[in-house]
Order: sequence, then structure tokens, then C-alpha cells
Amino acid sequence: MEVDLLKLTAALVDIPSVSHDEGAITDHLQSVLEPVPWLSVTRVGDNLVARTDLGRSSRLLLAGHTDTVPANGNERARIEGDVLWGLGSCDMKSGVAVLAELARTVAEPAVEVTYVFYECEEVDASFNGIERLFRERPDLLEADAALLAEPTSARVEAGCQGTMRVEVTMHGERAHTARAWLGRNAIHRLGPVLAAVSAYEGRQVTIDGCHFREGLQVVRVAGGVANNVVPDRASVTLNHRFAPDRTPAEAEAHVRTVVGEVDSFEVTDMAVAAPPSLAHPLLQAVLSASGGVADGKLGWTDVARFAARGVPATNYGPGDPSVAHSAGECVTRSDVETVYGVLRTVLERG
Repeated sequence: MEVDLLKLTAALVDIPSVSHDEGAITDHLQSVLEPVPWLSVTRVGDNLVARTDLGRSSRLLLAGHTDTVPANGNERARIEGDVLWGLGSCDMKSGVAVLAELARTVAEPAVEVTYVFYECEEVDASFNGIERLFRERPDLLEADAALLAEPTSARVEAGCQGTMRVEVTMHGERAHTARAWLGRNAIHRLGPVLAAVSAYEGRQVTIDGCHFREGLQVVRVAGGVANNVVPDRASVTLNHRFAPDRTPAEAEAHVRTVVGEVDSFEVTDMAVAAPPSLAHPLLQAVLSASGGVADGKLGWTDVARFAARGVPATNYGPGDPSVAHSAGECVTRSDVETVYGVLRTVLERG
């Protein structure tokens, strides 16, 4: 390989780009891609879209987010042998490096290609760069299929699970703890809910050959008035991950069944799942070139934004997702070079 992709990734890691601060890395990518003669480059805020227009019959969109979570003592890139350590090395500046190098070097792809480098994936959906582009410049995202270079350990992870956040509340009656029998403890009333969720075993399902495993967890507990007062209100926040064969309504009904009778049940956030969609020829080409084995994506990714608009999409990128967002975040040379090779083969052969 002529270029050292690990060093390219390290250079991106050394450009700080915590969510809402992606200006510098977008400037850098723009300076790299604007001189490329076969690309038309458009910037919308800190979102950069580079497109070919070569008269091909189909178009593949390749996307990667440029933001990271806050640093955890890992701000600077460090290469040791064939491993790169540093913030965003896995999630997902290695994927961004791969896409930028493909955009810069593949002059005659067999398909039209749209490269998207977008902001604010790691924060609230209202700031998401893909969603902004769909609102303001949907023409830039037109494609027959899409691939998100999310970390997948260089294996196709198809579709994604939906995610739902629910707040369950129990009410009681205040009393002095010296005469607790005169009140009703709302926190104690949450006991059956906590027990039910603690004992929960997520459903496992295979869809189009891709395995998904659902989950339900308590992620936040709130309650209490003072140290000598029986609390009259308590709540838990639940996070449910559901497989693509369930609608949001079906997922909500399932959670209601698990928690049983409660005083208040409110869905406070929801993102739909995305089916595997690997039947599309362009995604089949990615699957075949990568070894022919696909898993289901257990987390939620922006493939769902494309799927909701009728664009088949999948996840495929370098980096082990289990180390993303950790102080020990890293990526291997093998992963980066493998993903680059697979995607280059797909672009050149169609």
C-alpha cells in the first residue's frame, strides 16, 4: 500500500473535534478534497459532501462522522507497532481516513460515489449532520445505497436495532420517617419494576441471516425528598434496544408488559430500527468482498436515517466497537487496510 493509512488516521486524531467543534477537521478535509478534479465539493456548516458525476447508472454513498466524545487522557495520537491509540481512532477517524483516501485516489469508480463527512453524531439527534443535510440539502444525499464507516472490526454489521427511552414513575404519600406507616414510599413501590428489569432476558432473533439481541436496562433512578421524609415520587429511566422486526409501537407494548402496572409510563425518546437490507447489489458487493459474513448491528447508527427514507444502508468500518469511547480507544493497521481494500475493490468493480 502506497499510503500509510494509520498515519493518516493519526493526523486526524491530532485535530480536536469533540462534538460541536468540528470546524478544524472539516477545514482540513475540505483542503484535501477540493483540489481533486473528479469531485464536486459542497460544505453545509461543518458537513462536507464530495460527489462524482461521471454518468454512471448507480450511486453509492459512503459516510463517516468527524466528531468524537470528550477526551479521557487520550487526546493525542500514539502509534505503537501496528496499533494506533487515541481519541476517535476507532470511532471513527480511521473510517474517515479510509473514505478521504478513497475520495482522493479513486478517479474512475464503476459507480457514482458520494462521500459524506458529517458533524454531531455523538450528541442529541437535533444536531446530527446527516439529519441537517436531509433537511437543507437532500439532493446531496441522493443514492441507491449507503454505507456508514462505523467501527465494525472490518466485518459487515447490517441494519441496526431501534432504541427507546422510557420514564416509569411511581407516586406515594409523604410522611415523617419516624411515623413511616402514615405515608406511602414511592421508591419502595419501584421494587417490582427494578426486579422485573433485572431479571429480563433479551429476545434473540435472526433476520436475513443477521443475529440481533434485544436488551432492557435501568439507566437512571430518581427519588427522595429529605433524609427524614418518606418520598412521594420516584422514577426510573429505562433504555430498550429492539430488533428491526419490531415497530416502535410493538417495542413499547413489550416494555409495558415487562414493567407491569405503574402510575406513569412515558416514552421520552425513540429511534426506529433499520433492516439488514443486504439484498441490494451494491451492499451485496461489499458483503462478498469482505468475506461474505454479516452480523446484525446491536447499537443504533445513522443507517436508520437512510433506511427510513427508502435507501438500503449498512455499517462497515475499521475498529473494534467495544473500545469506542474508552480511554484505551485504538485501531489496528490490519483493520484500516482491510476496509480500505474492500471498499476500493467495490468502487473499482461496481
